[in-house]
Amino acid sequence: MTTRRRVAITLEQLWHRVPGGTATAALGMVRALARRDDLDLVGVAARHPGPLPAELAPPIQITHLPLPRLALYEAWHGLRWPAVQRASGPVDVVHATAVALPPKRGPLVVTVHDLAFLADATQATRHGNRFFRRGTELAKRDADLVLCSSQATLDDCRVAGFAAERLRLVPLGHDTVVASEEDVARVRTARALDRPYVLFVGTAEPRKNLGVVVDAFRALGDADVDLVLAGPDGWNEDLDARLRPLGRRARRLGFVAAGDLGPLYAGAAALCYPSLREGFGLPVLEAMAQGTPVVTSQGTATEEVAGDAALLVDPRDTTTVTAALRRLLDDPALADDLGTRGRARAATFTWDRTAELVAAAYAEVAP
Repeated sequence: MTTRRRVAITLEQLWHRVPGGTATAALGMVRALARRDDLDLVGVAARHPGPLPAELAPPIQITHLPLPRLALYEAWHGLRWPAVQRASGPVDVVHATAVALPPKRGPLVVTVHDLAFLADATQATRHGNRFFRRGTELAKRDADLVLCSSQATLDDCRVAGFAAERLRLVPLGHDTVVASEEDVARVRTARALDRPYVLFVGTAEPRKNLGVVVDAFRALGDADVDLVLAGPDGWNEDLDARLRPLGRRARRLGFVAAGDLGPLYAGAAALCYPSLREGFGLPVLEAMAQGTPVVTSQGTATEEVAGDAALLVDPRDTTTVTAALRRLLDDPALADDLGTRGRARAATFTWDRTAELVAAAYAEVAP
């Protein structure tokens, strides 16, 4: 007889002004977990005046604690109150899907996507650094298991003092629908993208290395190609100032809904993603799933995702990034080959596989 476990999953990041990769990861994971017959899931979040937008709503019930987000985060990290179970009722496992750490009142699983703030404090705001450091210390102390999105993050956790026997590698997945030619044409027309373009997708923040993206593109000279940046404003990054020298050859799209993001990837000549540090690198996976050739960073989590299906560069060397982009733009056969290999590699990263590993972690802490 299958043991059915009741699990409370923190999903507050779905309400963040910039949901970002942690929200995408939590939503993809929950959708896959909800398809299993061995789990009974309930989401937990702070108090909010209204529901989530439809595209961010998970297929499970979400219960709410009495405090708004900022007060809840401070209470969790300072007072270690209120317990998740106050909203969810009794559960077998609590899964904190980010470093906002609820108090431990039973088996606790924590997802750590990255520890970028420990490597470079400029990767977060002052408040963010305080919050992340406190959450990380609590995770080290209280988590029964820590799920790491990449081997790079797992190694960082070990160096940061997490007990090695409590670390588990749980790569992320994707649910990409390959864009049709009609959808690509629709998005290009709607966004007035009438020239070939190099694409960057992500929140504007220092670790995304947008200075190198812009400088590398600028070094291409007068090539018949534009630079398109998709993603919300973040922090510590004056993107308008960076893009000003490119004039009309640079386009900022801001946040792009999931229904348009796939066609945007599919229509790009290349994805340029030389991030300095990632927990995983979902844009690399999503671009490869669309058959879009990728330029990304060697020696990081994105190399784990890309494998041999992308051009790997030193993210701090503008010259090598420019050279990789020029190779893709000048060599259609290479671009096609990388697109084919990228699709094949992306097919190995599924949310169902992620859910299988997560469910195994639940079984470890609550046999």
